[in-house]
Amino acid sequence: MARGHKDKVAVITGAAAGIGQAFARRLAQDGVHIVAADIGDASETGRLVKAEGRQFLAVACDITSPEAVATLAQEVERAFGRCDILVNNAGIYPQKKFEDMTFADWRHVMAVNLDSMFLTCSAFVPGMKQRGWGRIVNMASSTFATVVPDHVHYIASKGGVIGFTRALATEYGNAGITVNAIAPSLTRSQGTLSRSPRAGFNSMDSEFEALARRQAIHRPEVPDDLVGALSFLTSDDAAFVTAQTLYVDGGFVRA
Repeated sequence: MARGHKDKVAVITGAAAGIGQAFARRLAQDGVHIVAADIGDASETGRLVKAEGRQFLAVACDITSPEAVATLAQEVERAFGRCDILVNNAGIYPQKKFEDMTFADWRHVMAVNLDSMFLTCSAFVPGMKQRGWGRIVNMASSTFATVVPDHVHYIASKGGVIGFTRALATEYGNAGITVNAIAPSLTRSQGTLSRSPRAGFNSMDSEFEALARRQAIHRPEVPDDLVGALSFLTSDDAAFVTAQTLYVDGGFVRA
């Protein structure tokens, strides 16, 4: 266990399933109380967190809504009195050719993947600054450093996440707050398995396998591959690590 987690409070967006659920379980194992902010049913995440002896709060939250995020902050304050760790994990990854993309398509992806981080950080950073301690981890993507067709809006949003991470870290570095990003590759989870494969692939399994062959580690990524990085970045061991984007992708991006 990394240092500094005991009895901290983490707010994790998109924690009802997949990567967010894996993050919640790992931080609970580290001694962190968990708030799951999700539009989906987070009861299974709650069961996993409580099995680790940690407190759990589920808040139904549309992270693109200023009003809903304000309510989330009120619920966290009421239940725990603070947010020490903010994990901006929720995101969408629709596939669409640019020539078929509408401005509404573009705005929806930006709202979920990028605008939401402005809203959650606006809600929780002031309290972190007042207490002199905070950890923010944003989810980027290896696609920002690779060539993946038919995802202009998604890749643009993740570029924004990286820029937002660097700029926010610069403003709050002397306030005891670190801000970093984790960039996974295509991760085998509930969400990705339910989507349609990209052109040229017969199934998501074939897409996963083709990607794995291009990595240094030749197997598909799973949510548990990401939890160690999160545990480190949210700990006291990472107190001097900020403004970084950590590629956790099996060596797909080798920069």
